Amino acid sequence: MADSAVVDGHWGPFRSTCENLYGVSPHIAEFYNTLSNLPGMLFALLIMVNSVRQRFEKRFGLLNFATIIVGIGSMFFHGTLQHFHQQSEEIPMVWLMLMYFYVLYSPDWHYRSTMPTVLCIYGFIFGIIHSQLRFLLTYQIHYFFLGLLCLPRIYKYYIYTTDQHAKRIAHIYMGTLLLACFGWVSNWAFCNKMLTWKINSYGHALWHFLVGLDYCFANTYLQFCRAEQLNWSPKLCYFWGLPYVKVIKPKEL
Repeated sequence: MADSAVVDGHWGPFRSTCENLYGVSPHIAEFYNTLSNLPGMLFALLIMVNSVRQRFEKRFGLLNFATIIVGIGSMFFHGTLQHFHQQSEEIPMVWLMLMYFYVLYSPDWHYRSTMPTVLCIYGFIFGIIHSQLRFLLTYQIHYFFLGLLCLPRIYKYYIYTTDQHAKRIAHIYMGTLLLACFGWVSNWAFCNKMLTWKINSYGHALWHFLVGLDYCFANTYLQFCRAEQLNWSPKLCYFWGLPYVKVIKPKEL
């Protein structure tokens, strides 16, 4: 990609990215990349509230809380483009992936305290190392590998789920994820060209919005599958088009 002009603002001079720096506010480096995190945070908050109300296991509430933390970190980073705040986005992203790993595999794990202990230690050590070394390519490969580790259990849940509405949520989840990846890749590949277009596609902002929506589908789907395991008679309901799980727990004798 060709070199871009240096743009100065409240947080210092930076080379312009796929979004015009300080284009809307002199105090926010990437305005749309910053605000595009808000919908995903709102989606996660709604699912977290429902998780608490339906009395799901605490890990589901923590999963959605971690999703909100990632959104906050991303807003700090894109709002300032500071290296310190970049860590507030990237490190919680890995912690969130570790939470997904825990939610997916913990129901069949016989030693209940072992997995969260190991994952917490791993996440803590990773956070220290990454904050000091800031290895971007290695970080991206590492993050992608953690995602691959989750796929076998997601596929197992899919083939054992008979509810067609839940399977549709899984399909939407995959479709949204692929579309989000397309936005990210196109933004990365055609960054400087987009700045010359009359209409900016804001591919990275689109990535934020779609990934936030994707988290909504993924977390809801995992709650549904867990409720099926517990024989809670789960049912998918919708609030303004967003899915959430309603359960009917068996009465204790």
